[in-house]
Amino acid sequence: MTRLQIGRAVSRLAIATAVPALLALLGAGNVHAHTPDGQPGRAEETVQPLMKQPIPEAAGKNVLLATVTLAPGQASAPHVHPGSIFAYVLEGTVVSQLGGEPAKTYGKGQSWYEAPNARHLVTRNASKTTPARLLVFAIAGEGEPIKLPLPQ
Repeated sequence: MTRLQIGRAVSRLAIATAVPALLALLGAGNVHAHTPDGQPGRAEETVQPLMKQPIPEAAGKNVLLATVTLAPGQASAPHVHPGSIFAYVLEGTVVSQLGGEPAKTYGKGQSWYEAPNARHLVTRNASKTTPARLLVFAIAGEGEPIKLPLPQ
């Protein structure tokens, strides 16, 4: 095997072992969703982990990068993130509301920041017909959850 082939094999192995951990950190197994008519429904939010990287300058912290796809009309349950979140709209239109602020609508190419422990009251695909896709950059402590539900 050449160095390049070994490097590729190691990269594939690292991704294969990191993906399940990242899915758990992002809360993909605990997604709460609503159907387009606002009724509780099956989870259609899809989290695709892209990267997890320790931050040498911040001991015990990791950067997590993922795409999140919201089905038409799909909304997440209110939640908080213990760490900083940066969201960038890749496709579609998303309505987001953080506690104490009015709801804002973000389209392709727009982004927002969520401070640690900010109450994220609304995350909703504004379209009833097309999916929305976000690129999410998160900072989290090792072993910390990325997303926690708000008490109902």
